[in-house]
Amino acid sequence: MSLRSFFARVVAQPKSWLRAVAQRSHLEAEMEAELACHLDALTADLVRAGHSPDEAARRARIALGAATVAKEGMRASLGLRWWDEFWADLRYGARILRKNPGFTAIAATSLALAIGANTTIFSVAKGVLYDRLGVPYPEQLRVLGWNGDEHTAVHSFWSSFAAGDAGMKSECFSDPIFRELQAHNQAMDGLFAFKDFTMTAVVRGSAQRVGTELVSGNYFAVLGVRPQLGRSIQPSDDRATGTGTVAVISDGLWQSEFGRSPAVLGQTITVNESVLTIVGVNPRGFTGAQSVQQSPDLFVPLSMQPLVKPWGRKKSSLLVDPDNWWLEVMGRVKPGANENEVRAALDVELAAAVRGTMTVKAGETVPRMVLADGSRGLHQLDWSFKKPVNVLMVLVSLVLLLACANIANLLLARGAHRQREMSVRLAMGAGRGRVMRQMLTESLLLAAMGGLGGLLLGYLGRNVLPRLLASSWGRDQIEIHFDWGVFCFAAAVTLLTGLLFGLAPAWSAARTEVSSSLKESAQTATRRRKGMGGKVLVGFQIALSTLLVIGAGLFLRTLAGLNSVDAGFRTDHLLLAEIDPPEARYPGGKDVALHQRLEQAFSAVPGVEEVSQMDMPYLAGSTMIMGFMTEEERANPSKAKGERNETVGNQFFATLGIPIIAGRSFGPQDTATSPKVAVINQTLARTRFPHGNPVGQRFTTRPEKPEWIQVVGICADTRYRDLREEPPPQFFVPYIQESGVGGLTYVIRTRLRPAVVMPVLRQAVAQIDRELPMTDVRTQQEQIDDTMSMERTLAALAGGFGLLALALACVGIYGIMAYSVANRRNEIGIRIALGAQPAQVRGMILRESIWLAGAGVVIGVAAALALARLVKSMLYGTQPYDPPTLAGGVLILLAVALAASWIPARRAAGVQPMEALRHE
Repeated sequence: MSLRSFFARVVAQPKSWLRAVAQRSHLEAEMEAELACHLDALTADLVRAGHSPDEAARRARIALGAATVAKEGMRASLGLRWWDEFWADLRYGARILRKNPGFTAIAATSLALAIGANTTIFSVAKGVLYDRLGVPYPEQLRVLGWNGDEHTAVHSFWSSFAAGDAGMKSECFSDPIFRELQAHNQAMDGLFAFKDFTMTAVVRGSAQRVGTELVSGNYFAVLGVRPQLGRSIQPSDDRATGTGTVAVISDGLWQSEFGRSPAVLGQTITVNESVLTIVGVNPRGFTGAQSVQQSPDLFVPLSMQPLVKPWGRKKSSLLVDPDNWWLEVMGRVKPGANENEVRAALDVELAAAVRGTMTVKAGETVPRMVLADGSRGLHQLDWSFKKPVNVLMVLVSLVLLLACANIANLLLARGAHRQREMSVRLAMGAGRGRVMRQMLTESLLLAAMGGLGGLLLGYLGRNVLPRLLASSWGRDQIEIHFDWGVFCFAAAVTLLTGLLFGLAPAWSAARTEVSSSLKESAQTATRRRKGMGGKVLVGFQIALSTLLVIGAGLFLRTLAGLNSVDAGFRTDHLLLAEIDPPEARYPGGKDVALHQRLEQAFSAVPGVEEVSQMDMPYLAGSTMIMGFMTEEERANPSKAKGERNETVGNQFFATLGIPIIAGRSFGPQDTATSPKVAVINQTLARTRFPHGNPVGQRFTTRPEKPEWIQVVGICADTRYRDLREEPPPQFFVPYIQESGVGGLTYVIRTRLRPAVVMPVLRQAVAQIDRELPMTDVRTQQEQIDDTMSMERTLAALAGGFGLLALALACVGIYGIMAYSVANRRNEIGIRIALGAQPAQVRGMILRESIWLAGAGVVIGVAAALALARLVKSMLYGTQPYDPPTLAGGVLILLAVALAASWIPARRAAGVQPMEALRHE
């Protein structure tokens, strides 16, 4: 229809015809209001000018038509029509969604949950695995490391988190080696060293545990970081031992202890009796060189190590020991430098430094230099977070796909009821692309609503996962930042989601047949065939739901398996606390006497049943290994190897409830001057004393200078590092026979609540030393839960996703079966009229549902078997192909399918033939 003929009909027809035309267009409300308003106003003006009502109406119609044509022509010439159409589609889509509040609320909520979960996990993955250090040009930073074989000249080195080939590997160097590399460095723009420790410090009169990073004098200069207040540590602070009595504090410590007061400069912090003057405050986003997520509280010059952190039983300096490799070293590569050439140059410098500072014996090899990316520090969280976070990303992606499939199915069902509307649009001249664009606009609008909700949920929940994984007693907690990267991810997911669930309904609407959809009688000819798209989507939902339910089952069985593991000792009513006396105030010998006094003071507290000490708490994820050689192995020292050890109090076995199998436990007869004794566990007795009774035999922890220790008892095996690891060989020695022990963990058995007994215990400590902190207070069960935090979090999240998947699958099955029954009402009526019984009709609908669910379950089980192998290392007490878990997942999905289709099946069985035929 041309514009001229259109406006001729507008002039010739009454105002009611204009309203009817407007109601048939996609902008009926806007056009009706706009045309009526302008027509009435123009008619009134012409009547006031002296024209008769009929003449005024005629002239108004002509003028309005000309103005409309001129306006549309001008907007089309300016290229603005697409913008008008877009806003018109948007307004119309908003009206459609507003007219269906139930559907809109369900769809937007499910999308918000799915997008929020994806945004949350992505923000955690980004913060833990991808964020870089808050320094200029972090991509230029490299971590120096080395690889060596079994003949390497390096015998004492601290392990690290470096990945490399088989053999010895580390990212640690001795201080003399670092100084040599720094002095002869020509390949990089500066090398600096650092090392993180946890120390006891007195801050504003309060003793507390603080994270401390010992740094070289050029640390801040090479990193390019300037303090927000004061100055940084300089090379002059790191020239001679004990001369750099200065400290730079973190923004967090400045906030928590000094209230961000500028007067913090010049105040002091005492670490191990050494008074450090605060000379600067780091910028807020700086977290040091080791980690992106957490910042140490103090930054202290390396020259202060012998004073603030003396090492070993002799409390010696690590700075002059060329054989103890403990320092982390990083540097900046020069812009445009060749990585291989830089590594080769450093390799030559390392070989020269090793030969210049150490004694390389015949047959020993020099380690080879390795460079690794340092933009994220030492990547310490990769080994513990990478796989679980990737698994969670897969799970939330499946949940998002499930939500998209569910909404697409609902939109397809709604689209079937809007076929007549689409036919009218096509009959009035709208192109199929135009109809498809309108449907996509509605889908994107719905996705935007879910995306906004998901963005809000992601912001609120960004720190939920780190808090679930953090210990309930420690200060260390990963802070996740919600930045533009996360926002862009949420926006991209929202757009992709809208396209995913919108394309199928939009394509279906664009393929609507004009003639058949306008005919009242063409209702059942192709309806069953057109329902196949919805059934495919439901089958896809069931497959995803099966995968999620089986995954949840595997993680739940892992958690149940770990909870059922026998730790080997009584974990109930045990309270743990750390006491780490300053080495300067309590050197070797005095620290032992201090722990004896504390043990007596704690034993006298009302409600305390037993008290003992240990240097490494059980089931804390840590390991301590000491040299071990029996007298029998003395003839062949190559058989000697280190074993896990514990330095404990005399009441250790009674406090933890560990039974003594043979011999005796420690007692009053075991003193500092009596012969040294030990208790070993059953595994150690079996592996290292295979011949005869171990009780009475001797071993030493220092093969080079044997000091023999007699075995006086054998105890039952216990778990050591965590519940996954089988009980390892262990030996126990009384701390009272050691020359120095430093800090110990106190194990207190009491039936009182920690909140009740802890103030009394702290008071007992204060009576002995007011500046001695009692830190990391927790129960043994809390300690165990902390080692299983990843398993508990995965089980909880996977279980939640599984329940959400079941709910969405239930909605999808119910929707498709209810829609199928409604569309086949005529067919069902004919079946019943021909003699079909209600039970047969009900069985027919249920069989369709079971076949649909069965096909999805088979695909889901196959996908679960393929993907579950990827998480095999994260499971415990179960296998990826665990039959009970697979059978349980299948039965749950089939039960859900039956339950969801029961109501539509009953409704189909209750169809009356006459009503169905009359309706048609």
